[in-house]
Amino acid sequence: MEQYTGSQIVVLEGLEAVRKRPGMYIGSTGSRGLHHLIWEILDNGIDEHLAGFCTQINIILQKDGGITLQDNGRGVPVDIHPTKGIPTARVVYTILHAGGKFGGSVYKVSGGLHGVGASVVNALSKRMIVEIKREGKIYRDEYASGGHPVTELVDGHLPVVGKCNKNDTGTKVTFYPDDTIFETVEFKADTIKKKLKEIAFLNKNLKIIFQDQITKEEVTYLEEFGIKSFVSYLNRDATPLHSEPIYLEGQSGDIEVEVAFQYIDTYSEQINAYCNRINVVDGGTLVTGFKTALTRVMNQYARELGILKEKDENFDGKDIRNGLVAIISIKHPDPQFEGQTKTKLGNTDAKSAVDEVFAAEVQRYFDKNVEVLKGILDNSLKSYAARKAGDKARTAVLKQLSDVDTRSKLASCSSKKAEECEVYIVEGDSAGGTVKTARNRRTQAVLPLRGKILNVEKSTLEKILVNNEIKSMIASFGCGIGEDFDINKLKYGKIIILTDADVDGAHISTLLLTFFYRFMPELIYEGKIFRGLPPLYKVDYETTVKGKKKKQSEYLFDDFALEKFRKKEDHKILSLQRYKGLGEMDADQLWETTLNPETRILAQVTINDTVEADEITNVLMSSNVPPRRSFIMEEARYAKLDV
Repeated sequence: MEQYTGSQIVVLEGLEAVRKRPGMYIGSTGSRGLHHLIWEILDNGIDEHLAGFCTQINIILQKDGGITLQDNGRGVPVDIHPTKGIPTARVVYTILHAGGKFGGSVYKVSGGLHGVGASVVNALSKRMIVEIKREGKIYRDEYASGGHPVTELVDGHLPVVGKCNKNDTGTKVTFYPDDTIFETVEFKADTIKKKLKEIAFLNKNLKIIFQDQITKEEVTYLEEFGIKSFVSYLNRDATPLHSEPIYLEGQSGDIEVEVAFQYIDTYSEQINAYCNRINVVDGGTLVTGFKTALTRVMNQYARELGILKEKDENFDGKDIRNGLVAIISIKHPDPQFEGQTKTKLGNTDAKSAVDEVFAAEVQRYFDKNVEVLKGILDNSLKSYAARKAGDKARTAVLKQLSDVDTRSKLASCSSKKAEECEVYIVEGDSAGGTVKTARNRRTQAVLPLRGKILNVEKSTLEKILVNNEIKSMIASFGCGIGEDFDINKLKYGKIIILTDADVDGAHISTLLLTFFYRFMPELIYEGKIFRGLPPLYKVDYETTVKGKKKKQSEYLFDDFALEKFRKKEDHKILSLQRYKGLGEMDADQLWETTLNPETRILAQVTINDTVEADEITNVLMSSNVPPRRSFIMEEARYAKLDV
């Protein structure tokens, strides 16, 4: 077994900083941030798998609200750390930027690179128990109240609490999230299972067992064919253009590359990129390398087969990627991510590695499977024709944008500084009139939409660009669309969707988000899209303060908040008003609850997982009603704001 000792744990240090600003480390204190704690501990087991030492990970959802993750890797070192003078395991779980991933001698490939995962989870937990199996012994350490050790050391070492077989090694972590930090500490089994399925696809032959002690459910994930099966899973409800996903693999220098892809009958593309098993949502250099190689190779084949004549221009990359569903997965010894959230890869060598491996391997495949190649090129030719029609429509629309009558719709703001300006997209003239009256005219613009916009999920750009409401948004934003999109020309720092708190409002909001996701995704990736959250209720109540009765008012934003309010024993409800729409609030109420930057609640729209984002979009926007109804009913059980 390769040596893994305390001398290999490099310290780059204060858990209180994590507790004060948890969002910097896990993204949010809502449901997403809560589940991020699981992924941080899980990453450690996966890194052991990538290093060749872990074959199984168990995740147990406890009845008492805790969660346990156990791997059969080498076990975190328990010897005395050479510079810290305490057990190395305690260094790992209590000191930021301490881990075996900096020196390069322990993990040639690693997902958790910053050495903060285990200690951050400990900092944000009210209790954590660590059990380590090494060299026939079982060691135990326990922490409380944000990472403070409560286990007494024995002659400076962790206490041994049992014996095991010398070949039985690994690390077991049980933690309980701190309910004074998180908005919810209720783990969602469905969220965990979705993630585990994805991880199993990305880690061929790693067995992952999930046990839910609350429902007695047990699920085992083990994928023999890896990302090829992943693509089949993503396309399970689609119509493929060729029967089997294409799987390619190879190595360029120290970088291992895997690509699996399949074309389906749709107008969109879906490329999911992973570096060291981390979903890099914004892509980066590995995606650029893939797109460049795919475009070059397919145009070369199109010329050789006579599909493109000498006088014809090349296929555009989007022509070739129309209908493409692809997984790109690389192993990189020193990946450079943008920030702790790791949403984009910056290594230039990743681009050249993916380009080199994919180009060589895909040509080898297509030379043997010419009929599959011809089918894909025929699809590209159809996409080319549709793009030309779309280009004409886009050119016509862009020429008309200066003539689009936004004046009767858009109430602009006086400031010309994009960073301080925001535009509210509202439904209908009634709501628009109220918002226009209540707004700050210097920095807040209002764009009322008349009716629901087009469902763009199954539409071509040509059809989308004739929709009046979409044309109004393009004209108002000022940043173009498609090939002409330039986020630097965006006139507003925030685009805020503000719809009524009812079913129609939710539908309009979903249609708008789908449009942004499919045709202006940069707005979401750059954090420009928000949802305004107007209150659903206003409650007048009487309470007793220092022996005196006092009448007060409070706004409640959903049925869950109302249910919680009703349970307050010292509050007597005098009246309850339900707002059917924004138009029912007067200007002062709307300003106070929804428009005032000091008091309003905005939910920023982010994409944390591209696979899940695509799946949800497909479910919500498809014409298949049962899956959509099931999704909405299931998610409604867990509806909580993640602001």
